[in-house]
Order: sequence, then structure tokens, then C-alpha cells
Amino acid sequence: MSGEKNIRTPYFLVDEKRLRKNLEILKSVADRTGCRILLAQKAFSMFSVYPLLKEYLSGTTASGIYEARLGFERFGGETHVFSPAYREDEIEELQRYADHFVFNSPSQLRKYGARVKKAGKSVGLRINPECSTQEGHAIYDPCAPGSRLGTKREDFSEKDLSLLDGLHFHTLCEQNSDALAETAGVFEEKFGKYLPSMKWVNFGGGHHITREDYDIETLVRVICHFRDTYGVQVYLEPGEAVVLNAGFLVTRVLDIVKNQIEVAILDTSAACHMPDVLEMPYRPPLRNSGEAGEKAYTYRLAGPTCLAGDIIGDYSFDEPLFEGNYLVFEDMALYTMVKTNTFNGMPLPSIVYRDLDGRCRVIREFSYEDFEGRLS
Repeated sequence: MSGEKNIRTPYFLVDEKRLRKNLEILKSVADRTGCRILLAQKAFSMFSVYPLLKEYLSGTTASGIYEARLGFERFGGETHVFSPAYREDEIEELQRYADHFVFNSPSQLRKYGARVKKAGKSVGLRINPECSTQEGHAIYDPCAPGSRLGTKREDFSEKDLSLLDGLHFHTLCEQNSDALAETAGVFEEKFGKYLPSMKWVNFGGGHHITREDYDIETLVRVICHFRDTYGVQVYLEPGEAVVLNAGFLVTRVLDIVKNQIEVAILDTSAACHMPDVLEMPYRPPLRNSGEAGEKAYTYRLAGPTCLAGDIIGDYSFDEPLFEGNYLVFEDMALYTMVKTNTFNGMPLPSIVYRDLDGRCRVIREFSYEDFEGRLS
């Protein structure tokens, strides 16, 4: 793929064939275990493909009121919501969209739990099992010291059990099922005695289920253990696994400058179009490239904004780069479209869909009005 010549770069491209492959893997886990798998919209909210996703998944999970509304209106099925703290002026509207509410703390549970339960909603509490399995992703570690996310065992009160239908924990980030097994064991040790009175348990997200080396059998074993031992409905909330390796970001070289190293300035920006590159940080995969110095020609790839640190990374190529060359970043469906911004007045990338026949269709193009509409 060198870029569809009639589509203005940069643009995100989501590939249906790759997307379906992921969905089939997730559906097989659900079929084998009876678990319900939800789309974590915080990672991927391309609602034009929700009709496809709902063929395989049970619903969506939301981190805020707009995501909850999007999931309810565009996806259907079950709509779950979690927030570290809910707003009084949003709780009534949220009840129109969500059927599962997960609270972060005993104080939030006591403030809103009875109210949403009376409205017929299922009520859960997020748990902090204090079992950190992260390596290198401290910004995404809910079990880190000082974390605001989840209720520790010492803060859990049995007086709140009458309000609860389920318990939720989410501690993983891009991890295999061994990390889930470890965390689930600690969770069970600390909270297992309460599970027989629960209707469900939610294992959260961060499960890289569709990765080639993912150990699905361990995942199945953990799910079935909780299902059979406690009689609970098990939920999973993957985001990345739904679209892992199913998306691309197509960009072009605008200029080459030199300052100790050759720098290729692209028409896409790390700061605006893939901010996880700077936040995590990480080096996104790039088609037909190598590590710096691995191939004959090494370049630093950078964005066109005024931010000096708008740098995507150092890559090497078999041939020199020139103005107008297309570059294709891979695994660009997750945490990209949902995080894009218009810093410096940068236009947002278009969103393109490639169907099973290989036809590309522009789903959405963005304009000046999208930039202006965020301002006043």
C-alpha cells in the first residue's frame, strides 16, 4: 500500500479483513466460555463500523457521558459506564444510556448507587487489587502507588454489599493472559468470598487477545474458573484487541532538512494525530523500515507543528526519502482517532475504510469548521 492517490493525506485507514479476523477470535472466546465481550470505546470509537462489531460483541463500555450516549445510540446491546467520579448534573442523563454503572470509590457508590439501582441499573464497584504487572507503562498502571483508580481491600466495607451486583478490576495494558491470571488470583484471594453474592465480575481491558502470541487457553481457563466457581457472568472490555493491527495512518513527506541527522517532515503529527507516541511513549511500526542504522538511509520522522518535540522516531530505509514519498504507519486504529486534536490549526486526518473487496471509501473528511467549532 503506497497510498490511494486520490485521497488527501494524512488519513487513517481501517481494513475490514483484519478487523473481522480480530472479531472472530474474540467471538470464539465468548462462545467457548459464555463471557460477554464489550468494546472499550476509549480506544476505538469509529461508529461507522459498529454495525459490523455488534455482530460479534455484546455491547460497549464508556468512560464518560458522550461515549455512553454514542454506545447506546450507535451500537446498542449492553452499555456499561465507569468514571473515577461522576457529576451530579450528568447522572440523570447517564441513566438514559447506561445499564451498568461502575463506581470507583465507596463514597461514590453510597452517593449514587441506590439511585441508579432504583432506576433498574446494575451497580458495580471498581477494585484495586494492588497487583501491579506493568513493565514500562507506568502512566497506564492503575495499581501504581498513589493511584486514584479502584477501591483497595482495606477501604472496602461489607456494609455496601447490598448495593452491589458486581465487582470490576482493570489493571492490564497490552498484556498477555499470564498477567490476567496473576491479577485474578490476587483479586480472588482478597475479594473471592464476596463473589457468590454477585451477579457478575468484570476483568476490564488491556487483554491483547488478538495478538499472535497471546495464550488464549489461559484466558479461557481463568474465565471458566470464575464462571463455574462463583456462578457469575464474566465480562471483558478490550479496546486494542478489537482493532489490533487493523488500521494504518498514511502520510507523505513534505520536506527533508538536515541538522546532524536527516529529518523528514511529514504531513502528519505525533502531537496531533498519534499523541500516544509522546505520552506513552512508543515508536510506532512503519512499513518497509528498520531501526536507526539498520538500513542504508536513516531519517528522523517529524511532524509539521511548531512543537520542537513533535518527533515520531528514527527509522531507516533501503532507499533515500524524497518529497512526496508515501509512508504507512501500522497499528494505527487504536488510541489515534479518539485522541486526535487540532493544535496549531492542524487538519484532522480523514477516516477511510477498506472493504473485503479491497475498495477504499472515505468515511469522513474534516474541515475548517471542525477546528472552528471547538473554539469560541
